[in-house]
Amino acid sequence: MSAMAIAPAGRSLRGVRTAPSATASRAPGPQLRAARVPDRVGVGPEGAAGRLRLTRRGRVVVWLLALSLAAGVGGAAASAQADGPAAGTEVRRVLVAPGDTLWGIAADAAAPGEDVRDVVLELMALNELSSGGLQAGQTVVVPAG
Repeated sequence: MSAMAIAPAGRSLRGVRTAPSATASRAPGPQLRAARVPDRVGVGPEGAAGRLRLTRRGRVVVWLLALSLAAGVGGAAASAQADGPAAGTEVRRVLVAPGDTLWGIAADAAAPGEDVRDVVLELMALNELSSGGLQAGQTVVVPAG
């Protein structure tokens, strides 16, 4: 990697050799000029804000992105379906007698082969019970069937 020292015009740095003038060694021919760079991005020489300019390919890409986004949103909206009203669960009321337990009521209500633990959890959710404890005289809703 090399380092390059640039001295102000008309001066030289001590111990550093400067390159000869670029115009002295160049053959006659077309001269290149540096383009004017604006001080701020998006502002032209007149001070007016510049517009974003897209090439033809850029416009095609933007349109394709917009169409794919619209198709995705439209497809998602078309496939959305609202659920109808949930079918109600047919229930019967059971009056808790002294000595009855939630497990015993669930075992009576369970279908053959159905796990009683699942029925106990269903009864707790259906009756909004925080625990499995019941009191005599309490009414419990049990799924019929």
